[in-house]
Amino acid sequence: MSIGVIVFPGSNCDRDVQWATEGCLGMTTRRLWHEETDLSGLNAVVLPGGFSYGDYLRCGAIARFAPALQALVDFAAQGGRVLGICNGFQVLTELGLLPGALTRNSELHFICEDAPLDVVSARSPWLQSYGSGGHLTLPIAHGEGRYQCSDDTLKQLQDEDAIALRYGHNPNGSVADIAGITNTAGNVLGLMPHPERACDPATGGVDGRAMLEALLD
Repeated sequence: MSIGVIVFPGSNCDRDVQWATEGCLGMTTRRLWHEETDLSGLNAVVLPGGFSYGDYLRCGAIARFAPALQALVDFAAQGGRVLGICNGFQVLTELGLLPGALTRNSELHFICEDAPLDVVSARSPWLQSYGSGGHLTLPIAHGEGRYQCSDDTLKQLQDEDAIALRYGHNPNGSVADIAGITNTAGNVLGLMPHPERACDPATGGVDGRAMLEALLD
């Protein structure tokens, strides 16, 4: 059982994810360069935060064409677990594995702070251990984390119970306070907060541990 972490030119949270999964939780973790297409033997794949390809054009717009992500589409379609964190969430929307888009924060500032979050849905295995109505605090660090979607898409997310997390206090203007969503099947989760930065007691809280442990449930 092992975790893959896709590394793009410009990724800067891939080692943070590896420390959380391997160093803190003891999960076998393999770093995957963006040109790799062999995802065999992996139980889950993480798209880390950072600035893939320098965030040229739009965040995640170039990364979506990486060979590794073409393999990721098949991996997700077969039920493989996929977690997109911050820039990884942006990539998943560009790739079409999750609906909507991430745009510039409402006040056009980069935000770096701890964010209180509400668990909206525990339908997905990612959040079952928190339970619906649960609360956690995770760090955020983004300039383009404002989730936007059409009214029809928002209704679909609500109808499918696919809104995973909401901000307790909306820091970036996201529609409906959305901090994270899942796909219809529930195996793909995208969120702007960083669970990998809340796993080691030496750096503060550990509210992100259960989310990462779900990679192997």
